[in-house]
Amino acid sequence: MSDRPGRASPPVWLPAAPILFLLLWSGGFTFAKLGIAHAEPITFLALRYACVLVVLAPLFLILRPRLPSRLVEWGHLAVVGVLIQAAYFGLSYIAFDLGVSAGVAALVISLQPILVGLLAPMLAGERVSALRWLGLVLGLAGAAVVILARMGLEPASVPGLLAAAGAMLAMTGATLYEKRYGGDHHPVSANLVQYAAGLVVVLPIAAIFETMTVDWTAEFGIALAYLVIGNSLIAVTLLLAMLRFGEAARVSALLFLVPPTASLIAWGMLGEAMPALAWAGMALAAVGVLIARR
Repeated sequence: MSDRPGRASPPVWLPAAPILFLLLWSGGFTFAKLGIAHAEPITFLALRYACVLVVLAPLFLILRPRLPSRLVEWGHLAVVGVLIQAAYFGLSYIAFDLGVSAGVAALVISLQPILVGLLAPMLAGERVSALRWLGLVLGLAGAAVVILARMGLEPASVPGLLAAAGAMLAMTGATLYEKRYGGDHHPVSANLVQYAAGLVVVLPIAAIFETMTVDWTAEFGIALAYLVIGNSLIAVTLLLAMLRFGEAARVSALLFLVPPTASLIAWGMLGEAMPALAWAGMALAAVGVLIARR
């Protein structure tokens, strides 16, 4: 196991990672809104991360994966964990709690690939071609069309919009940091460190600023289970693997398909209508992603 990204051979399941990641990540919007209806946002995150660690602990004892051998490796894992688990998810959930709709939040967060494309040449040593930029712009346009067609831009509070923008910046930072400093770590040990770092940050915040009251219902249990297994364990592991074996701008372009895919999942699960214009927007976003990932 090397601490230099890209030295190990790509796993055989990597070609299927984008589709599985997209489905799991997009479904997280629906289940997060279900969970927040029964618990305060940071309390929900703290409970989610505690459950993740409970699931990972026996896997670690059985598999006994290699832990980081140097302090700097621990630090890199912790930074990515705080950026994704505490900052990105925390600010996203706060935005929902402050009245920002899933559509508006998804539109703001989908600006992240544009920012990655601007910063990747400087911070990750990647060159983003003109054709790749065309794909990124088409992807953003398609995501915006879907959101505007299905739910419109509902009025949202300024603090909520700032929280969504902060989530976008946090994911941008995590993407570029992982691409530059990420090591070839076993997913179990990497997730243990990163979720522990996220829990260390969010638990005191929940204890100080929230009541930490949870309405234990079947709906809340289903939402928590999905976010622990599907979102926290599988999707994040796929994301980090794709970042290690791909380019940051190409991986981030997948996020353009999150708003339309999340709308499609909500249509299937909640019966929310999908206008014809939204389907056209999904097609446009798909074309943009195909161009950006070439």
